[in-house]
Amino acid sequence: MSDRALVAIYADESCLGNGQDGDNPGGAGALVEYRVPATGALVRRDLWISERATTNNRMALRSVSDTLRALGAKGARFDVVFTTDSRYIVDGMTQWVFGWARNGWKRKGGAIENLERWYEAIEAASEHAVAWRWVKGHDGHAQNEYANHLATRAAADQTHSDGLVPSAFETWLAATRAKGAKHGDPFPFPEAATFRAARALPAVP
Repeated sequence: MSDRALVAIYADESCLGNGQDGDNPGGAGALVEYRVPATGALVRRDLWISERATTNNRMALRSVSDTLRALGAKGARFDVVFTTDSRYIVDGMTQWVFGWARNGWKRKGGAIENLERWYEAIEAASEHAVAWRWVKGHDGHAQNEYANHLATRAAADQTHSDGLVPSAFETWLAATRAKGAKHGDPFPFPEAATFRAARALPAVP
């Protein structure tokens, strides 16, 4: 078992008008959960970012790089369960990047889209031991729905949290349920004893 503390991250991204002509504003949001070692109390933190002209995929990559950099800002290293509804992230981090690295960071179909963003995400993730998890989006998963809320709000308002800040998750969950939302109970914090990190990511140029 690792001697690093375990952290759960739930991340999502948004791009208003994704794929349409013109500048499409976007955002990414993350809910970070960890337990205080001395008491076992669950602590939550939020992070959100925005860009004035972007795409869903670019913001998904920033949900990885910005959140994991914030987590390790003071040199701390963690075991991380990173949950997202983006197959682009989960498949990319567990499959695609290894083939790209073997091929000199190229692919048969042409240039790799968002390559610099992939480099940033890989470098940030490589500072930790990460297990990548996919969850179906917009399916009532409380933490995923909250990450989506953070991302869409950031995209619309073009705001940034400037790092990890105290979370409003519980207040948001109560308010959305009062309005009739069918969000399930928060997903349980992962068990450290069952944590298994994905294979180490390749080095980037």
